[in-house]
Amino acid sequence: MYCIDDKKYPCTTSLTMKYIGGKWKAVILIHLIRKLRYNELRKELPMVTERTISLQLKELEEDGLIKRTVHTSKPPLKVEYELTEFGETLIPLLKAISEWGRETAKSNKRIDVVA
Repeated sequence: MYCIDDKKYPCTTSLTMKYIGGKWKAVILIHLIRKLRYNELRKELPMVTERTISLQLKELEEDGLIKRTVHTSKPPLKVEYELTEFGETLIPLLKAISEWGRETAKSNKRIDVVA
């Protein structure tokens, strides 16, 4: 049993999924390997609703995986997102997940690879 913030996890896999589980968190995180403005991230994920992206970003920020920087020096307001040092520890895992998906897509004739 593993405990973080008074929440119990039966195994380390469930603990990992607490941070990256769900349909879009890992996808958002892999895009944030490089710093992106909110609108840039939206363009990268056209199939995800604005509300979903906003909620996932909030959760990722609360979990300490990403940081949100607001630049107010001149209009229009500029908001950037990037991985924190803690979030960067996920990069090898995110890249491995991405590579597994790429290889699966190549080897599975039922999956169409669209550029």
